[in-house]
Amino acid sequence: MRLCREFYFDAAHYIPQYTGKCEKLHGHTYKLEVVIEGEAQLDGMVVDFVKMKEIVESAVIEKLDHQALNKLFDNPTAEQILTWISSQLKEKLPLYSIRLWEGQGKWVEIHI
Repeated sequence: MRLCREFYFDAAHYIPQYTGKCEKLHGHTYKLEVVIEGEAQLDGMVVDFVKMKEIVESAVIEKLDHQALNKLFDNPTAEQILTWISSQLKEKLPLYSIRLWEGQGKWVEIHI
């Protein structure tokens, strides 16, 4: 069984050593989709949505929301940000996949 929860955060970044619009400081509203997989437990849930929210918000959202991502990452591409998010969550949730939307129409995904 798989279940998903969506999260949102706003952050700014620029891509170093890049030629084009993204070389300048700009911001995005990011959407993070966290998909977990497992069997329903005795309580009927794989993971309680409330617990999932608490884990993702404390491990990821609180650290990225309204931040200048270049202070946290050498090269804050969507791929690098998602790799970091995966490392923060892989021991805390039974992950299936994680998808990070950088604004609308652009995303990167990791299948665990």
